Amino acid sequence: MTNETTARRLFEPTTLGALELPNRMVMAPMTRNRATFEGVPLPLMAEYYGQRATAGLIVGEASTPSPFGFTYPEIAGLYDDEQVEGWRAVADAVHAGGGRLVLQIEHGGRIGHPDNNPGGHLPQAPSAVRLPGGIHTPTGHQEAPVPVEMTAADLERTRGEFVAAARNALRAGADGVEVHAANGYLLNQFLSSSTNRRTDAYGGSAANKIRFVVEVVEAVAAEVGAERTGLRISPWNTGNGIDVSDGDEVFPALLDAVSHLGLAYLHIARALPGEPLFGKLRGRWTGPLVANPELGEELPIPADGGLAKGVELLEAGADLIAFGRAFLANPDLVERYRTGAPLNPVREDRSMYGRGPEAYTDYPFLAS
Repeated sequence: MTNETTARRLFEPTTLGALELPNRMVMAPMTRNRATFEGVPLPLMAEYYGQRATAGLIVGEASTPSPFGFTYPEIAGLYDDEQVEGWRAVADAVHAGGGRLVLQIEHGGRIGHPDNNPGGHLPQAPSAVRLPGGIHTPTGHQEAPVPVEMTAADLERTRGEFVAAARNALRAGADGVEVHAANGYLLNQFLSSSTNRRTDAYGGSAANKIRFVVEVVEAVAAEVGAERTGLRISPWNTGNGIDVSDGDEVFPALLDAVSHLGLAYLHIARALPGEPLFGKLRGRWTGPLVANPELGEELPIPADGGLAKGVELLEAGADLIAFGRAFLANPDLVERYRTGAPLNPVREDRSMYGRGPEAYTDYPFLAS
């Protein structure tokens, strides 16, 4: 049973860095593949995000800072002017609805394929370790290529691309950015022994594994302001071939290394409140903590959209709760939770990753 007293905290206003939020419900980033192949957000994305502007904060879906960073076909980018203009329409729609938007910057690292990006680039990663299980491409499921191990020059270029993407996000009208170091993508790959087998200053010890992530976060915060910069991590997510066995050492070290920056927030994806590491991270992080409940990857999700698990996270020390698929299926999720109204179920088909409005902008609002 949900603790109603704790649940009411979701509707209290709060502050994240430079942002004043009307409630503590965050729309989690969810890639929906509605950009062009070149990474330009389509007009339908502006409608989708505008519908959900009552969230306390919207974290826009992962956007690549680089032609080398594309993961799957038709994801958004943040490295050229046309992409910026596409995101500007999204930001305008969210602001018109009274909302707040930060854009997530994600480089895929080894999660990519030459068929999935306009330049036909091989993916780049900390080490030349292939993604297990293959990858989706425009022509179907293919074996993932062996990524190119990043050189010192590649690391320097990629840091600069993250900085430029952050600058582009604010140029597009976003209220801030989220550096994505979670869920098996490039920055998370540096943090894991299964994907980082380097013997230089960026591999081996925990201090070395976190080095590139720290450098990126520091550079982004210096460019757009720490008060407009968030960081996302996923200490327990083993998806995409990530080994989390040394997480008890790596993630506290990472937080210790960036805590002095005064970031707007830390966002823990697929959070497990009962794990000792959650308490350790909460104790180390003195700023606002956004936590995303672990609901698994399968459908259906719980009928309450993860509300009960979100309340558990609030009781364990989180300040805000990020809901993903519940916001996908319920553009008015805040009002539904406020009034106790039933939720729309998430449709159990692949149209959520298609080009059209189906399972995207056509979920119904509560009857007025």
